[in-house]
Amino acid sequence: MELYIGNKNYSSWSLRAWLMLEKSEIKFDEIKLRLFTTDFYHQLEKISPSLRVPVIVDGNITVWDSLAICEYINDTYISGTAWPKDPAQKATARSLACEMHSGFNALRNELPMNIRATRSIELSKAAKQDIKRIDELWSQQMAEFDLQHSGSWLFGEWSIADMMFAPVVMRFNTYDIKISNASHRYMKHVIESPEMQRWIAAALKETDIVDEDEAGIELHTTPTAIHST
Repeated sequence: MELYIGNKNYSSWSLRAWLMLEKSEIKFDEIKLRLFTTDFYHQLEKISPSLRVPVIVDGNITVWDSLAICEYINDTYISGTAWPKDPAQKATARSLACEMHSGFNALRNELPMNIRATRSIELSKAAKQDIKRIDELWSQQMAEFDLQHSGSWLFGEWSIADMMFAPVVMRFNTYDIKISNASHRYMKHVIESPEMQRWIAAALKETDIVDEDEAGIELHTTPTAIHST
């Protein structure tokens, strides 16, 4: 299997697919393309109708959307275990994943993922509403599953919902977004997971700059540290 991704510092959609494969312990060849370069589009036009990352190529099967990739891996390789077993929890997890996949446009536009940076930014009302909604979602899940009050996945065990929210965790960390203590515990749990630590380490070694994703004012502090609320 081949996974095509963009720069690890910036590519939030790539992170979702990569994390899904890593959490599922599936062997794959990682092919990283520099975002918005001629080679990026040249490589993708051979395999993806969307000309976007991530893309997986598994034999004669190509999947080119992050949520579709997660579903494909879940169905094909891990017997559906990336959703909760309980039907009600599974329905909620799918709803959260789809809400993240299709919504929160203000947050996406104003707070691009930029793992190397520690930034301050002036938020619009719409972005603040997005943040409030996500904080509520995370807090609700932590109230139900974070029984030790030390942080857990959204449904106790990791799920596709966590894969979808992982880039938001990194965004909130970069821009020092103020959230509840419960949501802060969730962030800490995600960032400290071994797979996420490997992605962060690789992102910090990159040197490419994507100007459109360099939002806000640099605070010149250590990146990827969990900021206090």
